[in-house]
Amino acid sequence: MVVKVGLPPVARSDARLFILGSLPGEASLAAKRYYAHPTNQFWRLLGTAIGEELQPLPYEQRLVRLAERRVGLWDVIASAAREGSLDQAIRNAEHNRVEHLLRDFPHLRAIAFNGSTAARIGRALIGKPPPGLQLLDLPSSSAANTRAFVEKAEAWALLAQFLQP
Repeated sequence: MVVKVGLPPVARSDARLFILGSLPGEASLAAKRYYAHPTNQFWRLLGTAIGEELQPLPYEQRLVRLAERRVGLWDVIASAAREGSLDQAIRNAEHNRVEHLLRDFPHLRAIAFNGSTAARIGRALIGKPPPGLQLLDLPSSSAANTRAFVEKAEAWALLAQFLQP
């Protein structure tokens, strides 16, 4: 089984919100871009939450918009053996030091987990959050999560309170 290595974090030092996934899929790793697979609904869900279309923008412009909104992206898994892109296939995971986000980003108000794998691992790594920091579990933006977009968008709408310009 091939070992996949994730992407570095993307964030400004004044980030208020981090969205953590599990481990990028094949398309994202190949493109070296977060949520690059065309069927992944991440950019559409986040755009709906902030009231701004992100999906049509070039990737670099999406990242600029996130920085302006003080949003960071990363993953809970640094590397793992995995065939394909599904979380269920992850083996021998090495974790990112996501607990360091609490120290390195003093303005952090929330960490949102994109999917149940990210939530399970991320919550274990972080432990009890300090006062003033919220941990949010979001339905996965992956096409493998067959929940209706409108249901996902309702859950993702909680992010709006952390994304004010």
